[in-house]
Amino acid sequence: MPDICPCISGKPYKACCEPLHLGILRASSAEQLMSSRYSAFVLGKISYLIDTLHPDKRQADDEQTLSQTIEQTQWLGLKVIKHQQSGEKATVEFIAFYHQQPIGQLHECSNFTKQEGRWYYVDGDILPAIKLARNKLCFCGSGKKIKRCQH
Repeated sequence: MPDICPCISGKPYKACCEPLHLGILRASSAEQLMSSRYSAFVLGKISYLIDTLHPDKRQADDEQTLSQTIEQTQWLGLKVIKHQQSGEKATVEFIAFYHQQPIGQLHECSNFTKQEGRWYYVDGDILPAIKLARNKLCFCGSGKKIKRCQH
């Protein structure tokens, strides 16, 4: 397992997303759930991804679909743009970067709902990719500028 959490929080995995992945803790916010789901994609934690998907949205082939996505995608970093919550509903806008030429982006505004004290991912709207500024810090968490980073 990685020392630093894949969600780019800067925290050790054991103190960040691992307790959520193991079921020791539950996400306290939609933003935390979204970040832990990103880490689950990076680490191949399919059961966590299914467990945190709203029960009404689950499909019989979820395990196969997720397995294929995880196998085919090399995730590089995560940037949370905005988190809004109103009662038991929340949205999180984020960009998940993945290996592709040029760098691929999943820019999404995700919808979450809280039921019986537990946050679930419901669905999301795909948004246009953003322009990556070469002199900004890299999304991978290396601390280097995008033009100098090896991702």
